[in-house]
Amino acid sequence: MKHLLGVIGQPRAMLEELLQLSDSFAEVNARAIPKVPALRGRTVATLFFEDSTRTRLSFETAAKRLSADTLSFSVSSSSVKKGETLRDTALTLQAMRIDAIVVRHASSGAPWQLARWLDCSVINAGDGWHEHPTQALLDCYTLRRHFGSLDGLRIAIVGDIKHSRVARSDVWAFTALGAEVTLVAPRTLLPPSLEGWPVQVSEDLDRVLGSSDVVYLLRMQRERQHEALVPSLREYTARFGLTRDRAERLADRAVVLHPGPMNRGVEIAPEVADLDRCLVLDQVANGVTVRMAVLYKLLAGSAADPHDAVGDEAWGPIRSGGSDG
Repeated sequence: MKHLLGVIGQPRAMLEELLQLSDSFAEVNARAIPKVPALRGRTVATLFFEDSTRTRLSFETAAKRLSADTLSFSVSSSSVKKGETLRDTALTLQAMRIDAIVVRHASSGAPWQLARWLDCSVINAGDGWHEHPTQALLDCYTLRRHFGSLDGLRIAIVGDIKHSRVARSDVWAFTALGAEVTLVAPRTLLPPSLEGWPVQVSEDLDRVLGSSDVVYLLRMQRERQHEALVPSLREYTARFGLTRDRAERLADRAVVLHPGPMNRGVEIAPEVADLDRCLVLDQVANGVTVRMAVLYKLLAGSAADPHDAVGDEAWGPIRSGGSDG
């Protein structure tokens, strides 16, 4: 495994391997000093052509906790502003002996193109409307730790499916791990074709709410409003927002996820966002854990033993069959 470009089409075994590896690094992150020398001497560069807080900082934190060196590329202060191409930018970084590039780009397929040009590992941190594989992995890991397994879970993904790379990756990852997924959105916020998507579709959030174990809310992208895809944000909230009244109708064990940043008062009511059943901060914490596992898997090699990476202190309870938490 040299690159992580997407989860669509990946077998269940690969996803489960990364989730199990994440358990080892969850133990590391629980330590007083959450750092191990697993990737000492390696260098990870973050190459973000779109704004990001959670994903970029999460990858940088993960790399540093594995003792890798990090480089953060800023488009606003780079030669891209002078007309430098993506290929030349990436080759410049590789010439500095980079071991992995974490890339976010507005163009779908950009990470695949980089993987053709470069010898180092490439990790997709979001490409256009296409995929966001590590977000899907951290979402799966969050649900796995909470429920024990995704098998049989009923997951409603609500909101702007059409423009969401998170939704595309999550649909594949959730269903590959045994969950049942329903997309809930107005027709204007659905892709033109859902052929091949292993999902059900509903335009009525209230009908699926009570039977859902997980309500995954997508950010209503305000920058898309000039397309007039919904009459108004107020109407969207009335039909598809997780209001306080709707939250009260959720099953007792149901949880709420959101990839962030949240538009409080649009897709989720402020008081609902602060409920214990809202696992948004768990997702953020688990993002570091999962990205540590991804970096370790790519850069340490398939022959590496996670026991050597995290030490006996962390490995003991996992080796003996400890729970996911």
